[in-house]
Amino acid sequence: MSKGKSIHALVILLFTQFVSGGVTNTKGIVLDQVEADIGLDMSQFGLVVLIFQIGFTLASLIFGYLTDKKGLRIMVIIATLIMGAGFLGTGLASNIMLFLGFYMLIGFGLGALGVASNAIVPAAYPNKQNQMFNLAMGIYGLGMIVFPQILNYLFEFASWRYFYAGIAALNVLVIFYVTSVSFPNGKADKINLKAFIPMLKDAQMVFLMFFLIFEVSAEVSFTNFFPPYLKSLELGGISNEAKSDMVATILSLFSVFFMVGRLGAAYLANKLNERLIMITFSLGSVIIVAISFFFANQVPYLFAGAGLFFSTLFPTATAFGTTISKNPGSALGLIYVASGIGGGLAGYIIGLVSEAYGEKGGFGLVIVFLLLMFIMSLFLNSSKSKQVASE
Repeated sequence: MSKGKSIHALVILLFTQFVSGGVTNTKGIVLDQVEADIGLDMSQFGLVVLIFQIGFTLASLIFGYLTDKKGLRIMVIIATLIMGAGFLGTGLASNIMLFLGFYMLIGFGLGALGVASNAIVPAAYPNKQNQMFNLAMGIYGLGMIVFPQILNYLFEFASWRYFYAGIAALNVLVIFYVTSVSFPNGKADKINLKAFIPMLKDAQMVFLMFFLIFEVSAEVSFTNFFPPYLKSLELGGISNEAKSDMVATILSLFSVFFMVGRLGAAYLANKLNERLIMITFSLGSVIIVAISFFFANQVPYLFAGAGLFFSTLFPTATAFGTTISKNPGSALGLIYVASGIGGGLAGYIIGLVSEAYGEKGGFGLVIVFLLLMFIMSLFLNSSKSKQVASE
């Protein structure tokens, strides 16, 4: 493949990861503003998270098949169009129903673009896949760090609507870029639905799915519900503006730890087996979040350290799942399903609990999810997998 095509592919990959990381880490900040603007309550807040995850999961499953059939360039364009329409519509939404509908498009577009952009790596960099995926993880983390600070600055003089309109404009530029440059051909991993059956009969894959359900539940709940939770605390009687600054700073520090952990995951994988990594970091996440929760008014910045422990869990679990499966593409499909279930239902449940018992009661469920995840990690052992044993 020509150097030009590789560079163009890299630009799309990095754009996707940067926006994905940024949007993931700022939903809670934006929704906190939307709550005051169009009357979003905490139960509807949770519904937004559910809708986003449904869109993301559906796209992850559907676009792998379509990318194989229609080609990489056209699917990147379609995914970008969907995502751009979602951002623009969300920014213009005048009521809850419109907001929810367009927010699902954002989730669908991000999921679709994620599948397409991940298919770029083996096509453009067949001999440097590990380096490129690690670079993508780093850029994802950079988006998580930068976006909260951009939003915090933007909210000093402009509405949250300008944030979404600005990302929509970026998507238009990406479409022009993709249509005007040379682009590689690539295929996404195929998902064979029939392969789900033997995997679901494997206890190790079932334990892994529950591990991922609770892991994504905790991670999505943390990033989405942390802003309203922290603002509900006394924190020494500081102003709401100061609380907003604190939220943005803590989420950015969380993202720094998250990015460092993701980049270090490859090193850890060479030194420790996946089971030990998942058990150790699961336990660490329970301890750090529980201590932070009980001493939130005294040392709120302690929450940022959770980013380090969250960082390695999903990629390590993904590697575990694809390793014990004879069909890695289908294993990824199950991982997407588990992630969608975890992120969607957890967001909805915490929204309902927060509406009934307050933000502290809702956010406290994060600790429950983490504890359940840790328990699941104790049952994971690749040597006990039926698929590995039958090889």
